[in-house]
Amino acid sequence: MAAFVTSSGADRFEVRVTADSHFGWVRTRLSVERTLMSWMRTATALIGFGFAIFQYLDRLDLAPGTKSPYLPHAPAYLGLALIAAGVLGLILSIWQYRWTLRYLWSGSFSSIAGMKEGGMQSAALAVAILLIAIGVFAFCAVLVRLA
Repeated sequence: MAAFVTSSGADRFEVRVTADSHFGWVRTRLSVERTLMSWMRTATALIGFGFAIFQYLDRLDLAPGTKSPYLPHAPAYLGLALIAAGVLGLILSIWQYRWTLRYLWSGSFSSIAGMKEGGMQSAALAVAILLIAIGVFAFCAVLVRLA
């Protein structure tokens, strides 16, 4: 009772509308959401650690009795690199998310979706875009402090 059977025609799969195939589509759709949320957790950690490392090591220089650092701008560069990695990871994950959703809604897969094209919009996508804005703000804040 397989829902997807390989075909040698123009389409890669022959899609039959069954309850199995519909719930398989829903599981795949939710898996795409979980993947985006995993990327969001990773990006949040990278952005947060980058900003925190910069702040901590920048304030450490001001503590009494500390020597002048060998590389005074190294904390800022490390912070900028971590923040940039978080923002870049989010941008790439959103691109992957959108590409996968387009594939899930394409061709004969739309018949097993059981809902209109697009369905509900994802709150995770909105939060990911907000995190990109926060990351860009944090990057600019560290860059301004560096100058």
